[in-house]
Amino acid sequence: MKNPLRKRTALDLSPPAKVAGYASLIVWAIIVLFPIYWLVITSLKLPIQVAAGPFYIPGIDFTPTFDNWHYILVDRFSDTVRPFANTIIVALCSSTLALILGSSGAYALVRFHYRPRIGVIAIWIVVILGTFVAVALGAPWPLAVVAAIAVLLILLQTVGKRFKRTLANSDVSFWLISQRMMPPVAVVIPIYVLFQTIGMLDTLPALIVTYTAANLAIVVWLMRDYFLSIPLDLEESASVDGASSFRTFRSIILPISRPGLVATWILVLVFSWNEYLLALFLSSANAQTMPVMVAAQNSTRGPEWWYMSVLILLMIIPVIILAVVLERFIASGALRGAVKG
Repeated sequence: MKNPLRKRTALDLSPPAKVAGYASLIVWAIIVLFPIYWLVITSLKLPIQVAAGPFYIPGIDFTPTFDNWHYILVDRFSDTVRPFANTIIVALCSSTLALILGSSGAYALVRFHYRPRIGVIAIWIVVILGTFVAVALGAPWPLAVVAAIAVLLILLQTVGKRFKRTLANSDVSFWLISQRMMPPVAVVIPIYVLFQTIGMLDTLPALIVTYTAANLAIVVWLMRDYFLSIPLDLEESASVDGASSFRTFRSIILPISRPGLVATWILVLVFSWNEYLLALFLSSANAQTMPVMVAAQNSTRGPEWWYMSVLILLMIIPVIILAVVLERFIASGALRGAVKG
């Protein structure tokens, strides 16, 4: 007798339903993979073949050639390797920093209760904005920072104690994710002026700091939901055994959260790897990244699609390899059997 509560699988479907399902998957796979296929064949075409196309099948519609790859990887090796290395350094450093800071902040929002006063937050904002204004008006930034710290401490000890209204953890979480909703074009000019003033324009640390700040909110939001799914019994057991909150977070929560950490890290890495607008404003020759270099393949004769295709393939291949290598960590069930009833 069949169990009515058992979920249906692909083996339970009728042959026409299976054919329709597999046909839909094949069509969808073709739609998704066709842009990559087009990049590959475009990278194997001569400029005249790209202009005279479209040609779809190598060896039949056109004769493939590796001239474009030779030009990018050999003739322009020094011009290609620097943006590629910059992209790797900036993406890895910023995504790792964002993961470390964001996961720590997410765990704090889940397990600790905060009641920040609205007036204190307003004081912080006013002092920070005043510091930026002072630096923009020509004040030495070390002196401006020291003066801002002194003013902040005075205001917190006097005016800050008069405010009573507070915020909850959920308010802090919503405020963090709301920063992700803001378009980067709204803040790119102030960021540009800031790094120009302190002499960090067109440097890798400027891009790393900016990308870390831009991706911090999404890390906090994703890891907050993941930490909420972890049973509190694990931490209570560790607390009974004498483990501190930091020891519990480092030795128990982080190992259990490895799938979530890896998935979040890959997502943030892709964001940093493909970021264009901030890199366009904050970098030039020294700190140029691959997205900016791809966009630069636009000469007076128009876009050089054959070179763009090679550069884009060089961009996406490392990310695809990394995702394939780390896929087993994402798919593994780290919480399976962690709590025994």
